[in-house]
Amino acid sequence: MVSSQTVTTTSDHLSTGGTPPNLSPAARESFGEARWETWSTSVVLRLTDPHRLGAARASVERELDAIDHACSRFRADSEIARVNGSAGRAVRVSSLLAEALALALRAAQLTDGDVDPTVGTALTLAGYDRDWRLLEEPGTESEDPSARARPSTPVVVARAVCDWRGVTFDRARRTVCIPAGFTIDLGATAKSWAADRAAQAAAQAAGCGALVGIGGDIATSGPAPAHGWSVRVTDDHRSDHRAPGQTVTIHSGGLATSSTAVRRWLHRGRTMHHIIDPATGAPVRGTWRTVSAAAASCADANIATTSALIRASTAPAWLAQLGVPARLVSHTGRVYTVGAWPADTPRTRTASSVLPLPTPRRMDAAQPDTARTPIRLQR
Repeated sequence: MVSSQTVTTTSDHLSTGGTPPNLSPAARESFGEARWETWSTSVVLRLTDPHRLGAARASVERELDAIDHACSRFRADSEIARVNGSAGRAVRVSSLLAEALALALRAAQLTDGDVDPTVGTALTLAGYDRDWRLLEEPGTESEDPSARARPSTPVVVARAVCDWRGVTFDRARRTVCIPAGFTIDLGATAKSWAADRAAQAAAQAAGCGALVGIGGDIATSGPAPAHGWSVRVTDDHRSDHRAPGQTVTIHSGGLATSSTAVRRWLHRGRTMHHIIDPATGAPVRGTWRTVSAAAASCADANIATTSALIRASTAPAWLAQLGVPARLVSHTGRVYTVGAWPADTPRTRTASSVLPLPTPRRMDAAQPDTARTPIRLQR
């Protein structure tokens, strides 16, 4: 784990890539903050009590290290590597990996397979076979279908096997078996789930309210500040507060942003990204540039945003059906908002304008009991 620590006391606006902007006196509160790098991305920790930062950071680092050892596809010594190397045989896993697998399969069920943990082979075929910082820099190819003069051509020649229903998972016995040719990749759910667990660990260690952001996935735990946690929503979590976007506040739950504009690389002359459509086994094309959503957990918010990128034009209606507040940005920069997400106006785009999001709920709160009734959400 590579990390470099910066600890500050700051105002209540989270801008994961730069200096927090000025706020009105009524919105200004004092927080403890630490920032560092891990998993090739940024980590931001904020506490309502700045004096408890040391214990909270230590708890977050322990949590992330344990998750890395359990879930990383790029570690030869990880548990998931052992599962992928034992295709066709049942493997007993730790309680931590069992929780991650249960979430990944729940995500697949909720989204009718859009968020599928068996896309590991497809990601490898797309060139994502090592830490993305080691991959070739992307080109300038446009994702906007109207900008292409020729029809879309296949991105991945070989066909990858993606079907979460082929995974046999016994949660009670903590055993998992995947068919030959399958590779599990937990990237679509593990980072947001890690943010949820890290926020809970930080709040427990510090005895106060905590916010954890991992690569732009935001989770909260414990009592929120009086004015809520302010978050600047942009295409890239590395952007500062001057980047185009919108500032919102949350008092609980989580906020996630998924994008086809970041985590891009060049493979066989084509620009690739990490959002795989299981139906094609290739990076999704002709979809939104960015989708942000709020839910009762960061994991649920990320399930919604990832599926929205794959559903493309049908995503707004699907998100509205679920009651998930969301913000979708097209490749031309046009912004669409769903449900209770604040409208995008010139006033709300300024860094000093802060609009509250409603109390979030679980993504499947309005759905049938998943323990008894399979969910089949149609595209």
